[in-house]
Amino acid sequence: MIDVRFPTALQIMLSLALADRNSISHLSSAELAKSLGANPSFVRKLLVPLVQSKLLRSQMGKAGGVRLARPAAEINLRDVYCAVVADTKIWAPRTGIPKRCLVSSNVQGYFEELIDDAQDAILSMLGQRTLLQALRELEIRENGKRQGPLMKNARGSRKPLRQ
Repeated sequence: MIDVRFPTALQIMLSLALADRNSISHLSSAELAKSLGANPSFVRKLLVPLVQSKLLRSQMGKAGGVRLARPAAEINLRDVYCAVVADTKIWAPRTGIPKRCLVSSNVQGYFEELIDDAQDAILSMLGQRTLLQALRELEIRENGKRQGPLMKNARGSRKPLRQ
């Protein structure tokens, strides 16, 4: 089964960053679920670790909801990932392999080290990107859609295609 906790949590955080930019004080879990096209129960389950990790602030009650606990420029994607995925590894090694040859005797240990290296690389990359940078990248993509298809010229810069 593919784990969608991080991409969904990232979408929640980006939606809240956009809401903050547009002076919307908070969004309810129902509003977030509707905008994400996600199950409201799943969204509420993701909000818990985001609040516990102090990435979000929660306001209870009829007019309640959640908002970013600090500016989007101060939240990196690693923070979001670690809040919702915690210590879950990206892959799991096979276990119970009969030790019959060079490969079967050593592959589990090798793969565990490979998993750790890949996990470290992912966390490092996510730690270098902030929520604000991600929101800006989405805006660039959206603006690119409005300007039409782009092509690279000889120097590598992008310009609109002529139709």
